[in-house]
Amino acid sequence: MSLGFARAAAFRALAFYAVDVTEDKKPLAVFDLDGTLADTAHRQRYLERRPRDWDAFFAAAPQDPPLARGVELALASAEECEVVYLTGRPERCRADTEEWLARQGLPGGRIWMRRDGDRRPARRTKLDILRDMARNREIHILVDDDELVCDAAEQAGFPVLRARWATPSEALKEAQEREGRT
Repeated sequence: MSLGFARAAAFRALAFYAVDVTEDKKPLAVFDLDGTLADTAHRQRYLERRPRDWDAFFAAAPQDPPLARGVELALASAEECEVVYLTGRPERCRADTEEWLARQGLPGGRIWMRRDGDRRPARRTKLDILRDMARNREIHILVDDDELVCDAAEQAGFPVLRARWATPSEALKEAQEREGRT
């Protein structure tokens, strides 16, 4: 066998493998973090004061207890879907977020985070990211606790499950909508 023929055969094998992988894409189950998988109640105090202490709020995130209902749902979703995470947390929180997800035994998956300095309302940033995801993959479900995010996603035609198992926080709601911080 000539060297050229062997290279061509290897290239065809790699090309076939790449095509085969892209055709077998599971739909996406998209999970929010704060208020959906992570209980943020212990760190709400940082948002209730003026000025808000965002550094302390995000620094306390690794101590968030998991929300059992959200974790169960993510684990069950992983049986049929690829689980990904869509959070309003800023990019600078990535390492802490990855470690928290691993400690909870949650499925591995891509984490979509807010760019540092992005202050758009959560309903806009998350909807933009959902639309980007949907260009290449089916969105099976979005699970989020933010009613405005859920409303916008439903209006755009995405299937939504409203995570109503955590105690709502007015301070967090305001931060998500008015300040674009989480």
